[in-house]
Amino acid sequence: MTEAAVETESIGRKVGKGLGWGLLGNVATRVFSFTTSLVLARLLIPHDFGVYAVALAATQFVIHINDVGLIPATVQWRGRLDDMAPTAATLAATFSAVVYFGFWFAAPAFAQFSGVPEATPVVRVFTLTILIDGVTAIRSAYLLRTFQQRRYVQANLAGVIANGVLAIPLALTGAGPMSLAVGQVGSSVTTGTLVMIWAGLPLKVGIDWRIARRLMAYGIPLTVGLGVESILEQADKVVVGHIAGATVLGFYLLAVSVSSWAPSFLGSAIRFVSLPGFSRLSEKSDETLSRGVQRVIPLVVLLLVPIAVLVAILAEPAVEFLYGPKWLPAAAALRWLMILMIVRMLYGLAMDILMSTGATRWNMFINVGWVVAVIPALWIGTRAAGATGAAMANAIVGVLVALPLSIVALERSGVRLGPIAPKLVRPLLGGALAAVVAAVLHALLGPNAFIQLAVAGTAGLLVYLVVAVPRDDVRQGLAVLRARKTPPAVAEPTPPAVAEPTPPAVAEPAGPAAG
Repeated sequence: MTEAAVETESIGRKVGKGLGWGLLGNVATRVFSFTTSLVLARLLIPHDFGVYAVALAATQFVIHINDVGLIPATVQWRGRLDDMAPTAATLAATFSAVVYFGFWFAAPAFAQFSGVPEATPVVRVFTLTILIDGVTAIRSAYLLRTFQQRRYVQANLAGVIANGVLAIPLALTGAGPMSLAVGQVGSSVTTGTLVMIWAGLPLKVGIDWRIARRLMAYGIPLTVGLGVESILEQADKVVVGHIAGATVLGFYLLAVSVSSWAPSFLGSAIRFVSLPGFSRLSEKSDETLSRGVQRVIPLVVLLLVPIAVLVAILAEPAVEFLYGPKWLPAAAALRWLMILMIVRMLYGLAMDILMSTGATRWNMFINVGWVVAVIPALWIGTRAAGATGAAMANAIVGVLVALPLSIVALERSGVRLGPIAPKLVRPLLGGALAAVVAAVLHALLGPNAFIQLAVAGTAGLLVYLVVAVPRDDVRQGLAVLRARKTPPAVAEPTPPAVAEPTPPAVAEPAGPAAG
């Protein structure tokens, strides 16, 4: 085996281990996060969630740009990390402080424009997470770069637990949306503390301007692109709040939250390893990177399609069963947001692939094109049909604008996508048939939400698995399971043989296993 093959295999093992820890950590994280959200949805009212949505939009916007792209720049850095870590850490902390204090003064205007002026104090508290993120950014990047996803997911899990421990008692005492903001700050403090301890990097302050120029050449175009991406992700909340008010925004935020379950679970686990994994592959050749992309994207689509289809078809019973009848207006928006969920997952992978090749300008071009199309569409859709119209506009623009732009950017960057198309036929066909089965059963079954979810959801999933998963893969999987269950054969005892003179052994040629 060549040195390059050994190194590629090593990367594959690290990526596989990191993905495994990412998935395991996200299972636990989502369980605690989901439980917390269920409790808070029962304690709070849609208006509280609308106020919180404004603070969330503000924080998510600035947290994408506060480190000036230094986290991905650190993961992608070609060279010794010790040489650039002090410069990167100093820049990240400085920019975060500037952004936070700037937004402290901008919070009243932002809340007023969003149609929820009472959100100002919640915005100011929630955006404290920006400072914490800036201080811990390079340590987080170090854990990802060195494939220490186990530590990273453990830190995030501890943060999720801290969020529930703080937010739920505050909600019980009547703190309203402030309970959500304080919980998020506590989560960031907990996660950041553990990341700082486990990364183990020395706390050095200083700037090497030669390194700073290299970091900024990579990070500034990426930051512009991420800033526009943040507008894409948060503009819908601002537009819905501005036009329809806090209560409708609360319903919309719940629909967004449910639609983000798959990205939070699968997407986070995949993206923990996708940037460092693709970065290492891109160092080999464009063909090596293309082969990696051709394996990953069909797998992601195979996993996402049944989730999107079944949640969209069974949106009403899902919302009613989990959150109660008062949240049912969120179901109509949820159907369209499940389409957007798939778009955002594929788009996120495309961004990681482009970042791994250093083609960060393409990120900016894609995001600018998307935002130019989606802002007027959101405005028109919200005025026409409230939260549902906003979700519809988001989904349509994502399919017709974002995906084509991402495909063009990847092809121009040397990634071959042609071999992927035939691999998507079975998942898409399986998704269509699963939707039909689930919809028919949903119409025939009674009003009980749990029965609808259990029967229609299970039947739709089984249809999808039969159609979408190749039979060869199923046979191979069953063969592996049977092999694990079969106990090793035990040799029967034989009487000792009488020793006889034997001829000298003749060495046989070494087979493949001997190497």
